[in-house]
Amino acid sequence: MAEINVKEIESLIKIISRLPGLGPKSAKRIVLKLINNREELIKPLTNALAQVYKNVTRCKICGNLKSVNSNCICSSKKYDQICVVENIADMWVIESAGIYKGHYHILGGTLPSFEGKNTGNELLIESLVNRVKKNSVKEVILATSASIEGETTSHYISDSLKDTKVKITRLAKGVPVGGEIEFLDDGTLFSAFKNRAPVVSD
Repeated sequence: MAEINVKEIESLIKIISRLPGLGPKSAKRIVLKLINNREELIKPLTNALAQVYKNVTRCKICGNLKSVNSNCICSSKKYDQICVVENIADMWVIESAGIYKGHYHILGGTLPSFEGKNTGNELLIESLVNRVKKNSVKEVILATSASIEGETTSHYISDSLKDTKVKITRLAKGVPVGGEIEFLDDGTLFSAFKNRAPVVSD
């Protein structure tokens, strides 16, 4: 069977295949579905993507997504607890599980274990310290993954916050070594939050 040699289609397939969990075969099926449903799918999808590109940005304070025309939720009121996660997908998983109802801080990644503290400029760690001081936060929950990078990031954050005297806790039992928050089930997350333990600085 001959391949469809249309550069626009090939370009779209390549872009879609970059999405998490999708390969070339899945991307081809998606593109075919889109083409066969131009009016119902392509037009509204194109408009929705354009609106997101134009109007949605990342908050420079907490890392969450926000509209460019409105204030982020992190500036709406005072709060005394912050849950620190690596990315927005982690926050969505915790939210959907109904385990924690409070404010979040999305770092935007982790520190590479082999370089440690020298590469923290791209993460919102300094912003986290400022939020803790400004809002008189009582507890910071570190919900980074149980990977080497996640542990490195957790230790660095704890060190950065030690002068604030804030209570720092870490997700406990149920998070397997190397486990990523995004892929944990509700029961595992519930156990991890319920049994979180204080972080002791060296």
